Amino acid sequence: MAPVTLITGGSTGIGAETARLLLKQGHRVTVTARRADRLAEFAESTGADGDHLLTVPGDTSDPEHVRQAVDLTVAAWGRLDNVVVNAGFSLPGTLADHAPEDMRAMVLTNVLGPALVVQAVLPRLKESKGRLVLLGSVAGVRNTPGNLYSVTKWAVHALAENTRQMAAPDGIGVTLIAPSVVDTPFWEVRGLNPDAPSMTAAQVADCIVFALNQPEGMAVNHLQLRPVGQVN
Repeated sequence: MAPVTLITGGSTGIGAETARLLLKQGHRVTVTARRADRLAEFAESTGADGDHLLTVPGDTSDPEHVRQAVDLTVAAWGRLDNVVVNAGFSLPGTLADHAPEDMRAMVLTNVLGPALVVQAVLPRLKESKGRLVLLGSVAGVRNTPGNLYSVTKWAVHALAENTRQMAAPDGIGVTLIAPSVVDTPFWEVRGLNPDAPSMTAAQVADCIVFALNQPEGMAVNHLQLRPVGQVN
């Protein structure tokens, strides 16, 4: 039976490239994202039919949207084998100039959102002895001045480890993928130095799929990724 994978934040960037790669491997894939138009563009670009790709617009910081994505996936294909928690965003500037409402939105999406997804999917992954991948960041292991995004990723790293401890007795593999600079729309907000070393979304997707494809009974718990040439 084809594996079933749910990816949050999958209409562009790392999530989209992961979905493309898994579709090529024969997975049935559900992709969520906030913007229905981007989801539609992504779906059209894959050429996948409804038997292989399901797109669900929604906000991962909303528990009803998260539950709907899980329920629709299981209703379509009867199971859930893998979950990639990728949805998140950053803000330009630093804590010194963020608007409070923007900070709230980022914390809800980047911290509450992954926690809601974990809560919703663990019962299904327990049934399938499946795998859970959370996207952290190198920003989740090092501090930079006034970087609230970094604070949210430190939280995701903690969530990954305490989820691993909780889920391991149920046979669920948990992996934290912590990339550094990736040339995706994410960095259009923060401002990517065109001369700085960077990775592609497809390269990070390869690492996510590597974690998902580990042999039964084994899990890679933490992969930290930097482009060659990046020092910090």
